[in-house]
Amino acid sequence: MNQRNQFNLRIMNRLWLRFSSVCMLVGLLSCSDYEQTVTTMNQLVMQDEFDTNGAPNSAIWGYDIGTGTNGWGNNELQFYTDRKENVTVQNGYLIITARKESYQGSPYTSARLLTKGKFEQAYGRFEARIRLPWGQGMWPAFWMLGADIDTNPWPAAGEIDIMEFRGQEPSTVLGTVHGPGYSAGESISKSYTLKNDRFDTGFHVFGIEWTPKYVNFYVDNVLYNQITPADVPGEWVFNKSFFILINLAVGGSFVGSPNNETVFPQTMLVDYVRVYK
Repeated sequence: MNQRNQFNLRIMNRLWLRFSSVCMLVGLLSCSDYEQTVTTMNQLVMQDEFDTNGAPNSAIWGYDIGTGTNGWGNNELQFYTDRKENVTVQNGYLIITARKESYQGSPYTSARLLTKGKFEQAYGRFEARIRLPWGQGMWPAFWMLGADIDTNPWPAAGEIDIMEFRGQEPSTVLGTVHGPGYSAGESISKSYTLKNDRFDTGFHVFGIEWTPKYVNFYVDNVLYNQITPADVPGEWVFNKSFFILINLAVGGSFVGSPNNETVFPQTMLVDYVRVYK
């Protein structure tokens, strides 16, 4: 290699190093919008892989039974049951099915599972791999409530919506917190939209990493939202144990009622639920 070529090569190498440094700096700056999670959330403390056919594992899951008149309705239209027609485990999946049928005075049935009194934890990584339903009026969610909700009613108990979805917007999910002074329409929320894809055509991992300083929201390990005590206008109530809920609602103030184009039955498939600390 002659001297001119060597000189040109050295110049090119320097330019490449400078370009790489700039790219790295840009990446760091974009990441600095959010405080990064700790790397020690790798101790698995609860998991359900849904590998036993039949009813969900009763050591982990209980049920809310009834309608919105029980105090958690949001003007929803379904009657939640524990029937196998609405909730079952088959072929490695938890299957929650919303059906259009007259049942106990309601025009639809579905299911809502929760770990209340069975598994509750403060802080850690909570995640589930889910394929969502779609259509006007479908409202699936993977979320959490403060374990003291019976003595400290909502919204004071706190709520973390790890994933919430309007069926008529099949490419977008939301991550949200509710608390005293920032609940319902005043909640603190941010959406995540897939590019050229939909949440009803494949499985995606929805998760949070939660510490005393923040709640980080992820889709497929992409961090898209961070909520800290400075972001909420009221009391930060995310410093105690919460339990997990998974449900498929029909209708309600968040999504509106199904229409003539909404197909039934609708299914929410959950591949796994895992919790780390």
